[in-house]
Amino acid sequence: MVKVWYDGACPLCTREIALMRRLDRRGAITFVDVAAGADPTCPIDRARLLARFHAEEEGRVLSGAAAFAAMWRAIPLLRPLGLAARHQLVLALLEAAYLRFLVVRPRLQRFFT
Repeated sequence: MVKVWYDGACPLCTREIALMRRLDRRGAITFVDVAAGADPTCPIDRARLLARFHAEEEGRVLSGAAAFAAMWRAIPLLRPLGLAARHQLVLALLEAAYLRFLVVRPRLQRFFT
């Protein structure tokens, strides 16, 4: 089971999570909207959860590209990409892309509102 914390106030995030919910036909992911309130089971403060994507897989809290990869591994269609991200080079490339995305995220959010 994977737990994903996401920013429900972010139009980009809600669109992506809606897609992931549709793809998660087995119900293997618990999605928690951080914007809706605090999650008492989460070991990370709300500000950090809103700043970066986080997920919990097998008791480990992951962030950024590693969190996306954990979510992908829980969805059969995306599992190969999630498994590929276990390779350090692949994960490093995905993390670099994620960091670039974080820079443009505010502009993209305005576009989707």
